Amino acid sequence: MYEIGEYVVHPGQGVCRVEEVTDGPTPCYQLMPVGERHPMRISYPVSSESRLRPVLSADEARAIIDEYPTMEVESYSEHSGTLEEQHFKVEIRRGSCQDSVRIVKTFRERIDEVKSRNKKPPVAFDRILKLATARSLQELSVALDTTPEDVQALFEGALDAAAEEN
Repeated sequence: MYEIGEYVVHPGQGVCRVEEVTDGPTPCYQLMPVGERHPMRISYPVSSESRLRPVLSADEARAIIDEYPTMEVESYSEHSGTLEEQHFKVEIRRGSCQDSVRIVKTFRERIDEVKSRNKKPPVAFDRILKLATARSLQELSVALDTTPEDVQALFEGALDAAAEEN
């Protein structure tokens, strides 16, 4: 059971702070999403807490950032863009922060590849990239107790360091 003040990752809303645990016929967590413009409190049943997961530790977050330049891209591909988008959205919802970061890297490369052929990337690519970026930056910023912009700078620094080594 999670304690008041802990941060958890909600499958649909991303990182949330446990505000309260209510008693009653069905005990519920009162969760407040982090980083939203107009956050709304979410009631989430304690009986379904297996779908919640704790936020990464600072060491795990740093390891993901350090691993980013050498991280493998996702090889999943589907003939139907809709099915592919659905697959990645489910993976973002249910997967770990590392899965979201891998999806970000995958779609950055896919978008760059399409643009290199002077084509416009599919809108679905941008949607998936935006969703995965927001989810991963949000969790990493909470884990490292910093802003998403600072986390973005850490990723850029890791890429620059990897480029200098090669």
